[in-house]
Amino acid sequence: MIKRASAFLLLAAIAIAAMPSAALAAEDGELDAIHHSANAYYLDFTPIGKLQLPRIFVVQHEDGSYGLELFRSTAAAILEGGWVAEIDHDGEEHAEGEEGHAEDGAQEAHAGEGEAQETGKYAGITLAQLEGHLVPPGGGHVVLDMSISKHLVFAWLGMIVVAFIMVRMAGKYKRGVGRDTAPKGLFQNLFETLILFIRDDVARPNLGAKTEKYLPYLLTVFFFILTCNLLGLVPFGATATSNLMVTTVLASFTFLLTQFGGTKDYWMHILWPPGIPAFVKPILMPVELLGIFTKPIALAIRLFANLTAGHLIILSLIGLIFSFANMFGPTVGYAVAPVSIAFALFIYCLELLVSFIQAYVFTMLSALFIGMAVVEHHHDHDEAHGEHHAEPTASVA
Repeated sequence: MIKRASAFLLLAAIAIAAMPSAALAAEDGELDAIHHSANAYYLDFTPIGKLQLPRIFVVQHEDGSYGLELFRSTAAAILEGGWVAEIDHDGEEHAEGEEGHAEDGAQEAHAGEGEAQETGKYAGITLAQLEGHLVPPGGGHVVLDMSISKHLVFAWLGMIVVAFIMVRMAGKYKRGVGRDTAPKGLFQNLFETLILFIRDDVARPNLGAKTEKYLPYLLTVFFFILTCNLLGLVPFGATATSNLMVTTVLASFTFLLTQFGGTKDYWMHILWPPGIPAFVKPILMPVELLGIFTKPIALAIRLFANLTAGHLIILSLIGLIFSFANMFGPTVGYAVAPVSIAFALFIYCLELLVSFIQAYVFTMLSALFIGMAVVEHHHDHDEAHGEHHAEPTASVA
């Protein structure tokens, strides 16, 4: 056990040391934690290089017509498509036109796309242009940006991993392994434990008889969030669940299942709350209606904030090395490095725990919200109420 723990800590230390942001800080002399944890249209494998991702735009041209424009990378959109990268310098936007890009392209004409050059340029454009806002040529504007981002790539990777797990587990169940006999192997025992935990400790207490109907959704949400959380902890990885759009989509599914599955009793408590004076009901109705939307909003923000905060803390601790080096010299930077890495390693281990906790919390709250809407609570109340009155009647008789 001690050897395994030591191996894990060593792996975590290597992962922190191999962070692309730390490598960029070594090149640029600074580290922007928010910038390096944000979304981007390239995969960062610094110091190896950057792999630019396809850019896809729906554009309205100057004459009013619409078109779909696809580019294999941001560099291709600028150098070959004539698009303009608007770069923000201290709050002022400066658009670098096609002519400037052509000169840069001539200097780096033979550079491979996404390859980091010694001059700090990538496929003929600077890093600032690579991260700038793209504007189509000829006076048109972008109606819809469907470009592939790094968070989307890792969300797809998370879906592939979850699909692999579920298909493999389903295959074992079809053969009777784990259904007619005990689970076999580390893989099935591990995921069988998680599946039974979600079913018995999360779904059934909140959904009761309707557990089987909503269990597939809860299992999918749990494993997808957990996978995306863990992918963000591997070297060169990105956390899709630290993107507010991803967490909003997940919370939206919970919202839709809650509202469309809501019973008559659920809507009655929202639109005309029973058991309170009539003059108070118009006051409570807006509050109840607002509560319908605040629940999924809280789900989305909680997951996004927790996953983002952990990464920012780790990056900020690593950034202390370069901050001290810039202020007091390289010697102080090297002296601070062990302390920064030790604290970052502690937060990294904490992030591993948070990855499981946040997947559990999102799934638990989703089951709770759905259960409050779809489970017939009033029948139990009526039966208990009837039994309460039946006993005195029998005694009187």
